[in-house]
Amino acid sequence: MKKIITFLFLILTLPATAEQSKNFFTGTYKNQLSFYLGQGLNSGFIIPPPTQFVPFYLLNIQYSQPTTFFRVPARQSLEIGQTLGFADKYGWHWRDYTIPMILLSGDVLFGEIYNIYFTGGAGVGLQAQQNERLGAKLLFQFKLTAGWHINNKWGMEFSIKHFSNANTAPQNYSYAFYGLGVTYNF
Repeated sequence: MKKIITFLFLILTLPATAEQSKNFFTGTYKNQLSFYLGQGLNSGFIIPPPTQFVPFYLLNIQYSQPTTFFRVPARQSLEIGQTLGFADKYGWHWRDYTIPMILLSGDVLFGEIYNIYFTGGAGVGLQAQQNERLGAKLLFQFKLTAGWHINNKWGMEFSIKHFSNANTAPQNYSYAFYGLGVTYNF
């Protein structure tokens, strides 16, 4: 057990030895804009990966600044999103869930290999109206991301995002999205 704890400690503190003037998310820049397009899934859970694609999409704009989380490179973000639903599938009227949302979120670097990085993140926010799928305006977000730094200014990210009300309301069928994003550092 002691070896496992030591190993986990070393893995978690490894990014703390990184160059402090550079953040893995934004490089030497202090701001980042991201544009994200996500494909909706019927299951709201991200593990195991859902496979039932539905006519439900997420458009998201994210403004981020670099920070640290216990000396691990991180980013703090303001996200403005819009879900877009069309048609009926798997017993849900997806067009009823076309709702804007706003969130505050944070991502922490899990690791980086060359120009590829892996992160995990969480956020909290509101959707403009509650509905039968989530049952509350309050939103919690969890996400896993794999990203690629194309150069100092541009990058691409693949994300799996999960939104739910964290059981703060009786109904919590949640939303989940697979998506691609483009990042721009300035």
